[in-house]
Formats: sequence, structure tokens, C-alpha cells
Amino acid sequence: MPKAKSKIQISNKRATFDYEFLETYTAGIQLVGTEIKSIRAGKVSLQDAYCYFDLNGQLYVKGMNIAQYFWGSWGQHEPKRDRKLLLTKKELRHLQHADKEKGLTIVAVKMFVADNGYAKLVIALARGKKQYDKRQSIKEKDIRREMERG
Repeated sequence: MPKAKSKIQISNKRATFDYEFLETYTAGIQLVGTEIKSIRAGKVSLQDAYCYFDLNGQLYVKGMNIAQYFWGSWGQHEPKRDRKLLLTKKELRHLQHADKEKGLTIVAVKMFVADNGYAKLVIALARGKKQYDKRQSIKEKDIRREMERG
């Protein structure tokens, strides 16, 4: 029996407003306990999520909130813990070199559940926008909205 197509897609709208994305990557996430059940229920916040490298060169996401699973109390997880991201060595090396450049950071953009049932996180190498860039984005958004209305 084939698995049902997942409609779970959680996006970080604040990141698209604050950052200009240079490159994007799709990474797996190392989860424990009931975290996947909470993700499938849509109880995830990527509002303040960003990525960092530890001393061993592993990439972790910090600030991502996966709410505790509402059904049952056994095997609960810590909602705000740091979670390890799973990428290839080549991608990790590239991101580590790029992260050392001034003005660049790695942010979590979107989370989804893939067809095989695994949770995936889309991360982006990003550069922060200046205030005038943000105003320009708002102006373009308003013009696009006016064009769609007629």
C-alpha cells in the first residue's frame, strides 16, 4: 500500500523578509521520541531558527521549537533542544567555509515531511538585508498585490 502524500509544510516567513538567500540545501533531521508526531501535527515554529557548527564540524539547528506531543506523556522530548542536521560531507565543508565569511549566516527556511515519511529541513546560506532593502521588498509585494487585483 503506497504512503499518502504529506501536506505538512512549515515555512519561516520572517527569514524571507530579513535575509537574502544565496544557496539552499535540503537536510535531514535527527529526531528523538515523539518529535515526528508533533511535526506531522504541524506543531513546529521556525521563527528564530538558525544553524551553527560545533567543534566536530557537525551542523546543528538552534531555536527551532517542536511542541510536545499532546497525546500521552511517555517518551516526551524537550521542545527547544538543538537538533543535528544530516548533510553530505561535501555540503558540510562548503557551508562551513561560507559560514566563516563576514555577513553570511545559515537559516532554516522551510520544514516538510517527505514522501518516504522522513522530516526534512530546507536551510539557506543567507545575507542579512539592510533597512532600505526591506522597504523595497514591501513595495514590490504591494505592487504585485495591486496587479493581481486588477
